[in-house]
Amino acid sequence: MNILIVGSGGREHSLAWKIKQSPLVKKIYVAPGNGGTAAIGENILIDSNDIPGILKLARDKKIDLVVVGPELPLVLGLADALDRENIPCFGPSSYAAQLEGSKAFSKFLMTEAEVPTADFKVFEDFNQAQEYLKKQNYPLVVKADGLAAGKGVIVSSSLEEALEAVHDMMVKQVFGKSGEVVVIEKNLVGEEASFLAFCDGHDFILLPSSQDHKRVGDNDTGPNTGGMGAYSPAPVLPEENYQETAEMVIRPIIQHLEEMDRPFKGILYAGLMFTKDGPMVLEYNVRFGDPECQPLLMRIESDIVELMMACVEGRLAGLRISIRPESAVCVVLAADGYPKQYQKGRVISGIEDAEEDPLVKVFQAGTRLENGKILTNGGRVLGVTALGVNLKDAIDRCYAAADKVNFEDRYLRRDIGRKGLNR
Repeated sequence: MNILIVGSGGREHSLAWKIKQSPLVKKIYVAPGNGGTAAIGENILIDSNDIPGILKLARDKKIDLVVVGPELPLVLGLADALDRENIPCFGPSSYAAQLEGSKAFSKFLMTEAEVPTADFKVFEDFNQAQEYLKKQNYPLVVKADGLAAGKGVIVSSSLEEALEAVHDMMVKQVFGKSGEVVVIEKNLVGEEASFLAFCDGHDFILLPSSQDHKRVGDNDTGPNTGGMGAYSPAPVLPEENYQETAEMVIRPIIQHLEEMDRPFKGILYAGLMFTKDGPMVLEYNVRFGDPECQPLLMRIESDIVELMMACVEGRLAGLRISIRPESAVCVVLAADGYPKQYQKGRVISGIEDAEEDPLVKVFQAGTRLENGKILTNGGRVLGVTALGVNLKDAIDRCYAAADKVNFEDRYLRRDIGRKGLNR
C-alpha cells in the first residue's frame, strides 16, 4: 500500500514510525512532514490544510490510504473530498469533525446523546454574554467556539476575568472567527484523562487511558500549550473501568451520529474530567492527541494499518488490539519562550545518543532537515518517549534520554507523570 500521512508534528512522526512497521506498507508520503518523517518516507511540501493540493497528491501517487493527523483538514472536509474520489481516508467527515471544530455543536450533541458534561450556555451576542456573566457564580470556563490551537479555553476565577475573556474573544477577536461564538460553562474540578477509540461508524476498539499536561510550567502553571508531555496508562482511569466509561462517553456519540446517518470513522478522543460525581466530558477531539499519540503508539503491538483500514471499511467487529503491558511516557522538549515568542533554527544534537536505549524513541515535531543537520522549526521541538516496566521506570528512562538531547534555549517540564505516581 501507498500511504499518505497529512501533518507535520510529533504525532505525524510517530504515526509514520508505527505505520512503517506494517507489512502492508510499500511507500509512505508525508505532507508536509518534518525532519523526522524525512527519514521514514518522502516529505511533500504541501500544506496540510490545502485540500485541493492533498487531493491531487493522493491521485498522482496512487495513494491507498490517507491518514490525517491534525484536526483542521478534517473540519475543512478533507475526508469528504477524498471519499468523492474513492480514496480511503482514516478520519471523520467534516460534519462529524464539528465535534472538535465547534464547541457549541459538540455540547449540543452531548446533550442530545445524554453524555455527562458541564452545564453550559452559548452566546453569539457580546452584550448578552456580559449580562449572563454578571449573574453567575465563579469560577466559570469561557471557550471560543472554533479551533484555537488548544488555547481558546479560559478558566475565569472572577467576573472581571470572565468579562475580559469574552471581550478578547468576541470583540478583539484574538482567536479570529473562532471566537465569534462563545461557550460559557460550569468549571469542573478533578483530574483529567484522555480516552481514545478506533471507530468504524458502528463499532469501536478502545485504546488505553492516557494523560496530557497542557500548562507550560511544572505543577500545571503558566499558559496553556499544545501539550508538554503525556503518559499511559493513567491510573485515574484504570483498565477495569474502560468499558463502563466507554458506555458513558464513547458509545452514545458513535450511536447518535450513526442514527443521524453521519457515521464517525477514525479516532474519537474524549477529554475527561474525573469529578466527585464521576467522569464528565470536557471536549471531544477527532484525531490522535499530540503528545498522547506518542506513548500510545509505543504501546500498540497490533498492525495499525490493519486497524485503520478496518475503521474505513466498517469491519472492526471481531477485531482485537494488542497492547504492551509496559507504561509509556513522552516529555516534550520545547523552545524557550513557547507558547509565545521563541527562536527557530537551533542545531539539535544527541538524538542518536538518546535512542541507544532500545525502549526510547525521539519523535520530531517542530524540526526541519537542512544540509544534513536537524534544526528547530517550531515551539514544541521533540517528544522524547520511553517504555518502562512501570510508570516510575518509564519516567526515569524518559528523562535520562531527554537529558542527552540538546539545542540552544531548550525547555522542558520536569514533572510529567507525577500525578500518576501520586496515585
